[in-house]
Amino acid sequence: EASKSEPLLVVSLDLSTERIAELVLKVYPHGLPQVKQWRAGYVMDADVSVIDAMTRLLECLQKPGDADFIAPLIIDEILIRLLRSSVGLHVAEMGFADSGVHQVAEAIAWLRENFSQPVKVSDLAKLTHMSLSSFHDHFKAVTSMTPMQYQKALRLQEARHLMLSQRMDATTACRMVGYVSDSQFSRDYSSFYGASPRRDIAGLRQQSQKPY
Repeated sequence: EASKSEPLLVVSLDLSTERIAELVLKVYPHGLPQVKQWRAGYVMDADVSVIDAMTRLLECLQKPGDADFIAPLIIDEILIRLLRSSVGLHVAEMGFADSGVHQVAEAIAWLRENFSQPVKVSDLAKLTHMSLSSFHDHFKAVTSMTPMQYQKALRLQEARHLMLSQRMDATTACRMVGYVSDSQFSRDYSSFYGASPRRDIAGLRQQSQKPY
């Protein structure tokens, strides 16, 4: 478990789909085998070489000169190692628009910016230039949720953040994230987090006050 003496360190690296597409041609010179099934995410044990590359990347980012010239090379190394790993085909598919990932990413970006606004799935499909059925299938394959479930999750997460960090009451928070019904918000919140808004926030505040 994480503690002050042994904290949990997390590193996030945004992957450039354009660069992935370029490197795929080198890693898979004879073509990319078809991926039969998408999942929402992939988990693998970090290879020592990937950890080493990430460590070197973090070190060079502390030096402006190295960050400009060496960091891109290390990122390429990380991408190549990922492409050659057990999840390599799935990483490779991210580099191609016809995989559906690009289109779904556009819809996800829109929902993240406008989650409080009412929206129809058909409008999201038009945004991504996909048929309604194809968009629905690709979206669920990538996120493990339907578009409406994803929007609901974004709303509930933001409402929780508002109540916890800004001490906003549940009614105000639910309006801020797009709900028009207090009772519907309470039902969705309880289903999503396993407790009513008041009980959940009270529990989180109590936990935050506990010493390590």
